[in-house]
Amino acid sequence: MRLGLMTTSSLADLERAAELGFRAFEWVRFAESPAGPSNAEWKPAAERVAAEAAARGLRLTAIVALYANPLDPAQTAFARAAFQRAIEVAAHLGVRTVAGFAGALIQTRINERGGNPVYTPFEQHLPQLVAFWEPLARLAADHGVRLAFEHCPQGPWHLPVMGFNMLDRPAMWERFFNATRCENLGLEWDPSHLLCQFIDPVPNLRKFASRIFHVHAKDAYVDHALLATYGPCHPGVTEHRFPGLGQADWGQIIHTLLRIGYDSDLTIEGWHDPVYRDHPAPDPAAPHGASADPLAGCHLEATGLRLARATLERYLPPES
Repeated sequence: MRLGLMTTSSLADLERAAELGFRAFEWVRFAESPAGPSNAEWKPAAERVAAEAAARGLRLTAIVALYANPLDPAQTAFARAAFQRAIEVAAHLGVRTVAGFAGALIQTRINERGGNPVYTPFEQHLPQLVAFWEPLARLAADHGVRLAFEHCPQGPWHLPVMGFNMLDRPAMWERFFNATRCENLGLEWDPSHLLCQFIDPVPNLRKFASRIFHVHAKDAYVDHALLATYGPCHPGVTEHRFPGLGQADWGQIIHTLLRIGYDSDLTIEGWHDPVYRDHPAPDPAAPHGASADPLAGCHLEATGLRLARATLERYLPPES
């Protein structure tokens, strides 16, 4: 198991990942890259990425085909093409996992009592979810590839409300996996999304062991005083953090991953920490004294990545 970084395939980003001490990477923004679905001559571009990564000692551990909503009719055709191409690229480069969001059918009705729109429950659209993904799963299986869905709710304050990802919580995972026979459909597992739903990641990891194809190393912090005062649907009750700055037990998580025979890498997902991130410069047009980020202009993302790497590395066994 190597420690990796979510990053694009640009030379600058690959170089940065290597300089920060990482040994693997997950290819994000794939769909808009030269190997994406808009380029018929994708093989040279994909091979260049693989060669540049190998030259820096980086293993390509997974390809993110698309983080969007494949079940939105306006996005479906492009999403299908992006996943088909990502499957081809993964097979060509010897990468086992293609990742993304499962998506959701978004339908509303009007509550006659209040006159407000309300969501149709995701559970009602399970047949459509299965119908979209099973043909792609069969294509992936033919190429020796598996599909891993990240379970980020894509809702406000990290809660599974008003989002666009049907596989946002374990109850929906169970329904989905029970509804399909495709064993190469699984999870891009991320403990931060569980912590933000007040779910203990370690028992969850054990329960869904056979479906965990790729892991994101992202932490979360639950402010229990704020939770007790304002409840879960309040800004700031949950925040994503770098590993080591939240409440995930990484020793137990990695111990459990090893015990269940997890066969991929551990990929740090940056960008989310409220402090250890690159903060935009102050807006010179903002009124004097206006509320502003006290860390405006500070570049702290690399520091956060180093903290996360130091937290996780002590639990990883030596590479064989």
